[in-house]
Amino acid sequence: MTNFIPLFPLDIVAYPGEKLNLHVFEPRYKQLIDECFAASKSFGIPTVLKNGIGEFGTMMQVTEVVKVYEDGKLDIKTTGLQVFRILEVVKHLPDRLYSGAIVNYPANEFRQNDLLRKKVLTSLRSLHELMKLTKDFQKPDEELLSYDVAHHAALSLEEEYEFLGLFREDQRLEYLKRHLLKILPLVSEMETLKVRVKLNGHFKELKGFNLDL
Repeated sequence: MTNFIPLFPLDIVAYPGEKLNLHVFEPRYKQLIDECFAASKSFGIPTVLKNGIGEFGTMMQVTEVVKVYEDGKLDIKTTGLQVFRILEVVKHLPDRLYSGAIVNYPANEFRQNDLLRKKVLTSLRSLHELMKLTKDFQKPDEELLSYDVAHHAALSLEEEYEFLGLFREDQRLEYLKRHLLKILPLVSEMETLKVRVKLNGHFKELKGFNLDL
């Protein structure tokens, strides 16, 4: 399916199923949100990268306007729906301050790989333990999708965007598994270094080496 959508470009990656809170202050995007909320229409968040707007983004639905400020700024709650691919950007729209795009929606495969998911979650929790973080994904493990945990895997913006362009669940899980296996030793080493730095300057109780052995 191909259709036209309004665009709200941001330097983030949003994923299907994600709950995203936004503070909207630019006039063009206040207009966009007002219109979408009034008509119960969705809008697209394409990722802003170094070279401009990325090809992929995620459709978002406004679920609640939490606060309207005196100057018209908005606090809103949104939910991610599905990934889109931009076919053509339409920069200027009649009587509109915002831009839009003609997009389609790549087929997305969500079939689970239980063994791969378990490996990813084990590595992810090891990472969080090393970083002394506690994450509650608010779902049983067997219901978690790769999209639910990707923001918690210490991916860079570019990596999160690359992840967005994967359209099979097993591919996404494999991507996370390889990433976590790569960074876990680095984080572990950094945490060890932090401990050593903290010990410097303190009295240490160390067992001496017996030269008579």
